[in-house]
Amino acid sequence: MASNIPDIVIGRLPVYLRALTRLMQEGQEVTSSHELGKRLGISSAQIRKDLSHFGGFGKQGTGYQIAYLIEQLRQVLSVNREWEVALVGAGDLGSALAHYRGFGDRGFRIACVFDNSPQKVGTKVGEYTVLPTSDIAKVIRERGIKIAMIAVPAEKAQEVANVLIEAGIRAILNYAPMNLNVPAGIRVQYIDPVVQLQRMTYYLT
Repeated sequence: MASNIPDIVIGRLPVYLRALTRLMQEGQEVTSSHELGKRLGISSAQIRKDLSHFGGFGKQGTGYQIAYLIEQLRQVLSVNREWEVALVGAGDLGSALAHYRGFGDRGFRIACVFDNSPQKVGTKVGEYTVLPTSDIAKVIRERGIKIAMIAVPAEKAQEVANVLIEAGIRAILNYAPMNLNVPAGIRVQYIDPVVQLQRMTYYLT
């Protein structure tokens, strides 16, 4: 099914899930595409169209049962389970990611942290003991990890990605400011705050 659905639609589902979770935390039990649209700045028609790709989750005039829709979206996104994630890079950014507490209740858990610096290997980053990058393949294969985050300098990112993919990683969240060359079937998402800032400054001039 996923191959027939535009990636831009898949990209909006976690945004809906986050908004629904916030509504449930506020004690609300039912919502509508109109209410979600107002919160997110997305048209209600777009929300209904996106959700229709995956079946009927609500009834016209009665809206969506929030708990049910959360459950269904978690299933669609395969976050109704916990995914272990490998983190490569224990510098400032990697350390911040290792300390971040927002992964656990949204389907992810950092399982291991790697770095190639002798000064960092063996030290603690949050609750994790930093492992040498030479152990990447062994640890990832042993644990069957499929997702990794790259938080290394740009000149090292491709080399790290190659090792991760060879070890069995199939999805990469890349914080390094460069595009990776990866085989077909490997999913890569990029997070570069400078690119986003540059995108915004276009509208400020």
